[in-house]
Amino acid sequence: MKGKKFIPSLFLKEKKFDKKQMIEQAIFYERSGGDGLLIWDQTKSQAEHEKALRAIKEVCRHTDFPVIGAGNVRKMEDVKKLLYGGCTIAAIDFLGEASLSLAKEVGEKFGKEKIALIIDNSLTEEKEKQAAKAYGSIFLLTDVKKLAPCLDMELLPILPLCEKGEDIEKILREKGIYGISGPCISSESFAFLEEKEKLREKGIPMDLLEGKLPFESLKKDSHGLIPVIAQDYQTNQVLMMAYMNQEAYEKTLKTGMMTYYSRSRQELWIKGLTSGHFQYVKSLWADCDKDTILAKVAPIGPACHTGKTSCFFEEIVVTDSKQRNPMTVLEEVYHIILQRKLHPKDGSYTNYLLEKGVDKILKKLGEEGTEIIIAAKNPDPEEIKYEVSDFLYHLMVLMVEKNVTWEDIMRELAER
Repeated sequence: MKGKKFIPSLFLKEKKFDKKQMIEQAIFYERSGGDGLLIWDQTKSQAEHEKALRAIKEVCRHTDFPVIGAGNVRKMEDVKKLLYGGCTIAAIDFLGEASLSLAKEVGEKFGKEKIALIIDNSLTEEKEKQAAKAYGSIFLLTDVKKLAPCLDMELLPILPLCEKGEDIEKILREKGIYGISGPCISSESFAFLEEKEKLREKGIPMDLLEGKLPFESLKKDSHGLIPVIAQDYQTNQVLMMAYMNQEAYEKTLKTGMMTYYSRSRQELWIKGLTSGHFQYVKSLWADCDKDTILAKVAPIGPACHTGKTSCFFEEIVVTDSKQRNPMTVLEEVYHIILQRKLHPKDGSYTNYLLEKGVDKILKKLGEEGTEIIIAAKNPDPEEIKYEVSDFLYHLMVLMVEKNVTWEDIMRELAER
């Protein structure tokens, strides 16, 4: 999906922001069709700045769309806190020699795609232009009135901050515009999907779901329906099976919410419209015969009307078998270690490590790391398997001790 974006914004004022409210707003923007979120830390005291960073981290934890972190970014450590906290992009002020040096430092470390450059006017120095191209991915323009000369530079895509009343359509028609952010689109009354659809109809490419297969190319039954299997995009758990007709298929693509056709009621059925248990589209796939759709979704609440997470809970037969799915195994071991921390057990080696604390855990990690190096010199790979398993166990003990989850790790890896 490529197109111009609507990126609503949150501005954090000194002692005037609430973490819970921020999370709720971010989730609302994501589910309403926003293409990301700009969070600008405008706090002044160090205590409020730290509070803002914690709030930004929680927003990133509770949402899946890209988050741009800006404000109070003066050195490498500030960029690290935003990116390690879950932001997709960190925005730095791009003015003066110090900013050129910072842009180079963070651009080389994290890659230009992780860095936005904040400007309030066009660049005049050649060295600024070269640094911008080398170390930034987008310009974040604070004064939309200076848009024209900035576009003339033709350096980086521009994301202008727009106040209420700005002509959004006129701005988006300009070549070189990344999208729109600011108060003009940052309200609960702004209909992201409807506005994007209107703009697309006027010839402006917008970031919308685009189906590569028209419904006519899919194989339907005699009633014009195709079965759809819904799967949790994070856990891969199969949630339910339902049907779509052409109208349901097209509405799903248009709204980003799973819409089915009820055979019993003979009407469209937006999953969650009554219960609140919506399913937001992450991807749609057709099978090799194009007669079944696999929908990977972000579910809100249980899929089944019984209150179960999945409709598939009636056991027919289960054989004894070892779980070998890597993430499932790691999650299960992590959960056991966590339970040991919450409910200590006499004689447990895990509890021994947790009671001794971080220094003891780190000592064991160091020892296990050394064992891996020694095992790697041995031609027998079995020894490496054993030592890596030991290392991962001790690593998970450290993760539990420091309140880091596998989800945190996977999110970080996915963003690299």
